[in-house]
Amino acid sequence: MKLTWQGQSTNQETQTGDDGQFSFTGIPAGPYQLSVTADGFATKNSSGVLHPGENANLAQITLPLATEVTEVRVELTPVEVAQEQMKDEEKQRVFGFIPNFYVTYVPNAAPLNTRQKFELAWKSTFDPVTFLFVGAAAGIQQADDQFSGYGQGAQGYAKRYGAGYADVVTSTFIGGAILPSLLKQDPRYFYKGTGSKRSRLLYAIANSVICKGDNGHWQANYSSILGSLAAGGISNLYYPSTDRGAGLTFENTAIGIGATAAANILQEFVIRKLTPHLPSSALATP
Repeated sequence: MKLTWQGQSTNQETQTGDDGQFSFTGIPAGPYQLSVTADGFATKNSSGVLHPGENANLAQITLPLATEVTEVRVELTPVEVAQEQMKDEEKQRVFGFIPNFYVTYVPNAAPLNTRQKFELAWKSTFDPVTFLFVGAAAGIQQADDQFSGYGQGAQGYAKRYGAGYADVVTSTFIGGAILPSLLKQDPRYFYKGTGSKRSRLLYAIANSVICKGDNGHWQANYSSILGSLAAGGISNLYYPSTDRGAGLTFENTAIGIGATAAANILQEFVIRKLTPHLPSSALATP
């Protein structure tokens, strides 16, 4: 506790004994102020006037408990941040219905963990629109008599449909979940949206063979390239014998890389404008 008095530049301090008693000596007459402090309690101030020759006995002093202010800061873990961002991506649909899950409009999006990569692949391959697109493609193939070994009629259509859907599942899960998890690569396209048209065009084309790693660094897109090769190899198990072979697998992989580049260009310049539900952090970008 501290004792100060009016007109003096000095003060006295003391501590109470075990019984809570305290005393000050040699105090000049006049107004004084007593300040009592203790850990965990609020400071108590009292004042009075000491007359000449007087010994002042103070009443019992009771200190109120200090008001404790606790600041709690809640922060999401990187996995939780990635989960929230992925929820936004799963709302992205071109024209409001075509899935556009594998693009992020957040430049510094958190990396996906293994479970999230598989979740994104599962939701993409089992989306109702995916089944419709595969069905439409199978119908076109049958009309053009592609993969003639499958024949015509309902049986031929069913085989084309099954093969087409198997292609989607194997390429999506191998190139978008299994290999990205093993190689720690991000299967998504990171929308650029800034810079000159030329720089954005080159960026989109380059992203057909490079990708962002889970460590945030750009690297060769082994997941997509090897995934296309693996999916093509697996397709030899169910396509007609006349449409099988290593040459066709490598040819389809090259076509796939070109198709990815074309899709990236559309992502960079067209698709964003046709996607109504974007994350709030992407609304300010071009």
